[in-house]
Amino acid sequence: MQQGDGSEAQVTWEDQQNINRFGRLNNRFHELEDEIKLAKESNESLEDASNELILSDEDVVRFQIGEVFAHMPREEVEIRLEKMKEDASKDLERLEEEKESVLAQMAELKKILYGKFKDSINLEED
Repeated sequence: MQQGDGSEAQVTWEDQQNINRFGRLNNRFHELEDEIKLAKESNESLEDASNELILSDEDVVRFQIGEVFAHMPREEVEIRLEKMKEDASKDLERLEEEKESVLAQMAELKKILYGKFKDSINLEED
């Protein structure tokens, strides 16, 4: 590879492994961003459903299970919705933690790679 001053830096096997690892982490980061967006939308939908249930005055409500709607007692639907909201919240938290871990690993690899290759390598997104 060419460095900015015209001298060449040898790319070792370890350097190539770090570059590949950075690429995989970058891909995972983008996947996590998409998953987090979907998880947030799911949380909002569950919260909306819970609010609608509060406003409802029916004792038996329709609850979607898979692709089928079933008539269920209101209390059971409330319990199921709370459990689903807890699960969705935990999932969102897990995704956020994984995203932070990926970002930390990417930052460490950036330090290593920019330290060796200076401006001969571009790890930033445009």
